Amino acid sequence: MMTDILSVLTAENLLFLLDGLKMTIFYAGSTILLSICLGLILALLRSYSLGFWGKLAAMYIEVLRNTPLILWILGIRFLTPIPPLWSGVVSLTLFETAIIAEIIRGGLGGIPKGQFEAGHSQGFTFLQVLRFIVVPQCFRSIVPALLSQVITIVKDSSFLWAVAIEEFTGKGMILMGRFTSTAQVFTLFALMAAVYFTINFLLSAAVRRQSAKTGRKPTLEDLSAVTA
Repeated sequence: MMTDILSVLTAENLLFLLDGLKMTIFYAGSTILLSICLGLILALLRSYSLGFWGKLAAMYIEVLRNTPLILWILGIRFLTPIPPLWSGVVSLTLFETAIIAEIIRGGLGGIPKGQFEAGHSQGFTFLQVLRFIVVPQCFRSIVPALLSQVITIVKDSSFLWAVAIEEFTGKGMILMGRFTSTAQVFTLFALMAAVYFTINFLLSAAVRRQSAKTGRKPTLEDLSAVTA
């Protein structure tokens, strides 16, 4: 059994998995940055626009939130001309943007309307009130929820192996085909689980630390991604 375990934990295999982990970080990092930017736009449109753009934002959010991520991954990969590398970023971003938009919208809903009145009394325009007063307060209040969604995004990136994108899980599945014994397969699964656990545990610790700084304990919603 020890021989089987050591046959998995070779330098070659670990470097192979490390290449996949780098891709996971790339996909998760790109998705997080793009989703926050696009999610902020959608949240603002849905919260403060009653016209066409507000309705369009609401429709986008509801459609994406109520359909499985894997469908978007498959659709973007096989039904569009987007290169495989970027199809993963696009599909994850499309889906996660809707989730993050709702998180931001929740934060915006918690800002008292008096903030707008105070801003207008100082000569600020509506957009200036949003930029300098409302949005900064919103993000301070939703940091724990955003961090928990980051955890979810890291885990969601593992779905990309279903379309042959070689991120961490994809690399693991490739290695899986090289092993035959139960001990080898179990060792590989345990190694992959340990890596995901370490990353997500550190992120969940950041959620708790940030929650402590804001003066409240993490809510079930804040930490939902840890147990999802």
